Amino acid sequence: MSEIEKLQPAPQGAVAMYMPYYQGVKRQMLPLAISLYQKGALEGKRKIEGGEDIPFVVSWFVSSMPAELTRCRFQFDGNAELSYEVTLANSEFINYLIDVIMNFKRSRLTDFPQPFYRKLLKLDD
Repeated sequence: MSEIEKLQPAPQGAVAMYMPYYQGVKRQMLPLAISLYQKGALEGKRKIEGGEDIPFVVSWFVSSMPAELTRCRFQFDGNAELSYEVTLANSEFINYLIDVIMNFKRSRLTDFPQPFYRKLLKLDD
C-alpha cells in the first residue's frame, strides 16, 4: 500500500487556513494534501515516456502558514548529483501535492505534475 493510500484527512483546524486558496475538486482534496504535507517527505517515481521511471525522494520543511515559504529538496535515483532545491509558498506547494494525490488516484503513480518540474529545474526563469 502506498503512502498516499494510507493518508488520513488532516484535522479541520489545520485545513481551514488553506481553504481560501483552492476551489472545487482541489478544495475537496485539501485535507489529504495537508496530511501529506505534514509528513515532510514523499517517495515516488518520475514517469519517463519511452524509458524507465526514475525514483525520487522529496523532503520539505513543514509550517502551518499558507504564505510562508518552504524549501523542497528533491533527489533522483538516490544520486547526490541529481539533487535539486526549490522554494515555494506553502499554498503553492500544497497545490502541487493535491495534483500528486489526484494523479495517483488516476494512474497509481506517485509523481508531481509537469509545471512543478519546470519550476524545480528553473526552466521558466
